[in-house]
Amino acid sequence: MRAVIQRVRGASVSVNHDVVGTIFGPGLVVYVGISVDDDISKCSLLAEKIWRLRIFENESLKSQGIEIDSTVVEVCAADGNLPILLISQFTLFADTSRGRRPTWHQAAPGAQAEPLFNSLVDSFKELGATVATGQFGADMLINQLNDGPMTISLEV
Repeated sequence: MRAVIQRVRGASVSVNHDVVGTIFGPGLVVYVGISVDDDISKCSLLAEKIWRLRIFENESLKSQGIEIDSTVVEVCAADGNLPILLISQFTLFADTSRGRRPTWHQAAPGAQAEPLFNSLVDSFKELGATVATGQFGADMLINQLNDGPMTISLEV
């Protein structure tokens, strides 16, 4: 599983002009790619890693009205119970090693990827996260206000 994690001040995702997922205030937008080699065991591992990733500045959150009882400078989404917008994105497994046309042979097909994506959502919820999602397999429009910008890629 691959994830691209972006720290945001808010985000939404729409399908056919209808908003299907929204997060307000500081949080994370996470684009998730699932490969043909992935299985359910990676879902909780990825969720835990992202939920505990210390990429927020405590002082910045305080200035936005979020008090975290901590003396550390960098805090994680879990510390402030910050929301997460998860978006499935098979293109994270694009292979561009030959020519100019990407292929996605390593991306899991929908029938394999969708249950794993849903399991990832459940893993975040089990950790106590507030989770919004896009619509699996849909053509989505994502609106987000990046904070920093802070973008991290992660693979488990």
